[in-house]
Amino acid sequence: MTPRARKSIRILTSDIRSASTNSQTGPTVASRKAMVALGSNVGDRVDMIEKACRMMDKHKYIRITRTSSLWETKPMYVTDQGNFVNGVCEIETSLGPAALLHELQGIENALGRVKTIDKGPRSIDLDILLYHDTPFTYSSDSLKIPHPLMLDREFVLRPLCELIPNDFHPYNPSTSYRMHLARLPPSNPAMSTLTPLARNLPPLTALNPSRRTRTMSIINQTPDSFSDGGAHSLSFLPALMKTLRSHIDSGATIIDLGGQSSRPNAVPISSEEEISRITPALNILNHWKSEARDFAISIDTYRSTVARAAVAGGADIINDISAGQLDPEMLPTMAELGCTVCLMHMRGTPETMMQKQFTTYPYPQGVVAGVAKELLERVEEAQRAGIRRWRIVLDPGLGFAKTAEQSLELVRNFKELREWPGLKGLPWLLGPSRKGFVGMALGGRKDPMEREWGTAAMVAACVQGGADVVRVHKVPEMVDVVRVSDAIYRAGGDR
Repeated sequence: MTPRARKSIRILTSDIRSASTNSQTGPTVASRKAMVALGSNVGDRVDMIEKACRMMDKHKYIRITRTSSLWETKPMYVTDQGNFVNGVCEIETSLGPAALLHELQGIENALGRVKTIDKGPRSIDLDILLYHDTPFTYSSDSLKIPHPLMLDREFVLRPLCELIPNDFHPYNPSTSYRMHLARLPPSNPAMSTLTPLARNLPPLTALNPSRRTRTMSIINQTPDSFSDGGAHSLSFLPALMKTLRSHIDSGATIIDLGGQSSRPNAVPISSEEEISRITPALNILNHWKSEARDFAISIDTYRSTVARAAVAGGADIINDISAGQLDPEMLPTMAELGCTVCLMHMRGTPETMMQKQFTTYPYPQGVVAGVAKELLERVEEAQRAGIRRWRIVLDPGLGFAKTAEQSLELVRNFKELREWPGLKGLPWLLGPSRKGFVGMALGGRKDPMEREWGTAAMVAACVQGGADVVRVHKVPEMVDVVRVSDAIYRAGGDR
């Protein structure tokens, strides 16, 4: 044991001796960090993990500060059971190790875990991996820290490396967790993150090379959107219903409703007006979802009040062009609602975003590095607000605070963006449809309706680069483009 580890044990022992004792939780100590492994392979696995996380957050002496992505993994040891969903959360706690274990086991019991065989099926599994933010060891009959098997398990090290890749194991202070992970034989098939969309849809699997690209349908219920303003009039619901049904039947798996235009120089409307615009389509779609149709509803808004009303009305996803920057209540609202969120890169506001100060990227690597670093900040802000990493989708914001050439550069170098340290494993949504940079590539074509063939080329390029979702206006045609692109670039995927 290193001198540093022995020192940390002495500090903890001193804390416990001087701390008060609670009859239910045991000794409490000064606030410490701990890493807790999350796992489930029975029932709705993601829902069970999220329930456990909510119970931890409601506990008087436990607070989740960050989470990893969720990863789907084959079972180890006892292989005749279903696949697991695994992750790791970082917590702050004033409980000592034994008291923390007691509380985590209480959460497992409250969620109905019944242990049948060792390492067998379980509805929820909460294991303490590490305790304290310095090298620390602990041993008793019921608990050993660090977890004895953690370095042998890819399903532990991979999510752990999303949080503390460069930290060192207490018993091996010369080898980082990233290095331990690199030494393990890779799983076959390779592990992938998963991001839930809606209960009736399979999740996004951003690292699965054979995954199917999802198509998001744009339904702008606005009179002034740059391409389809006024096209989906609320005054004639039968036509709106026909469009919605056509998009779903053609293969759109996400319907994105917008009531506030975000085109350059768009003038904001009130939250009440925005809600009134999206409500008719939301009601129609929510009714169809009750008939077990396989699609998710997304709300395109940067206002927390609109997001809350939409989720209450049946929306599954919040798609915020500002990633929480235009409404200080948006990120806390997203965290409270617990749904999947799309965080887009933008600078300024829709009224100001094309000003030179917002389209200048003074990074050595240009716009790709600028978008990556600023989105990394948005992800960190979202996690501090309580949004789980496995609920985050990213959008580079094509055409938002980017010149035409910068948007083309992002599509051209999108693979670099996906691999950016700290962002790898997160799914991406790209929205090139009919935008000005497509018109520029077509020689300055000004009418958005005349950019459809150019959009098709951009959609194919987005799929080639690794997009998980493409957001489009012309759904039937672009679904065909996506299917052929998947057949080329993601052979073996689910068609």
